Amino acid sequence: MPVKNRFAELLPEITAWRRDLHENPEILFETHRTSALVAEKLRAFGCDEVVTGIGRTGVVGVIKGKTDTSGKVIGLRADMDALPINEQTGLEYASKTPNAMHACGHDGHTAMLLGAAKYLAETRNFDGSVVVIFQPAEEGGGGGREMCEDGMMDRWNIQEVYGMHNWPGRPVGSFAIRPGAFFAATDQFDIVIEGKGGHAAKPQETVDSTLVAAHVITALQSIASRNADPVDQIVVSVTAIESSSKAFNVIAQRVHMKGTVRTMSKEMRDLAETRLKAICEGTAGTFGAKADVKYHRGYPCMVNHEDQTAFAADVARSVAGDCADAPLVMGGEDFAFMLEERPGAYILVGNGDGASVHHPEYNFNDDAIPAGCSWWAGIVEQRMPAA
Repeated sequence: MPVKNRFAELLPEITAWRRDLHENPEILFETHRTSALVAEKLRAFGCDEVVTGIGRTGVVGVIKGKTDTSGKVIGLRADMDALPINEQTGLEYASKTPNAMHACGHDGHTAMLLGAAKYLAETRNFDGSVVVIFQPAEEGGGGGREMCEDGMMDRWNIQEVYGMHNWPGRPVGSFAIRPGAFFAATDQFDIVIEGKGGHAAKPQETVDSTLVAAHVITALQSIASRNADPVDQIVVSVTAIESSSKAFNVIAQRVHMKGTVRTMSKEMRDLAETRLKAICEGTAGTFGAKADVKYHRGYPCMVNHEDQTAFAADVARSVAGDCADAPLVMGGEDFAFMLEERPGAYILVGNGDGASVHHPEYNFNDDAIPAGCSWWAGIVEQRMPAA
């Protein structure tokens, strides 16, 4: 099953959808226009059921096959939200919304799944049902978790679930995947060092919170270098530091630091949290200061299931002729919540050369649309072959 001819025919239409979405980006759960457009199209395609408001602004469509002797139900998920970035592409269809841009290709993901939904509703050449899932707030809002907490999996009896993300740097329309841990858990921390402020010319009368913060930043790197098994993956990054003083001659009373921890296993995640708190509190205490540490657990590690990954790779090979082994990714992905609820797999589709995701010059490559749509359709038709 190479790229389906129907998607070559639909390419101008799907591209037009994608560029309209690109021009009108929406952030987090504020995907009101996008969600309405998706629901309108799903109804126009003849979906058997279209439900809005799942996970606040998520949309779910159900397409039944010609037969249903298997009782199988497969979920296909695309994310819809944009990023708070000012676009710098110069495209004629560039974002019309200040500080909002589809800099991660979710416009492409949504358009590809809409294209697949249109084809599947036309042909229905499968035995079972497919649930197309359009999710808000992947970029930090946890929309996937909210859709699951709204009971989506049980409500539609979804048994397996599949996701896709474009990947700059890979040849257009090529695929890559890996079983097991794939995208990292993404946690955040806030550290407040409380010392004793005073005159910079009289340091002996102070507890220098800036000095303490500097030692904390250095010491936190020992989590990766001296606490973690060297073969495990962990990143600990302090990304922001702000003191309560802005003067040249004042030693600050307080310093606030922010950062992120990325891990690939529950054990390493637990270790990182425990050690981070101990290092901050112990280092601060050494200097006579105090540390208030707040550790915020974000998206869990996204883990592909073995059998579904092998199947997804087979479908990719049938579309593109090959499917590469994907590298571990220390970025986060809230499809992890869906894979915690149901077995499934997440695959990368090549976006060609160009700016990376989350860059103001990024743009989704429309030439990837036929391959992406064909993979979605192949997942359904090959997992639930017509009786």
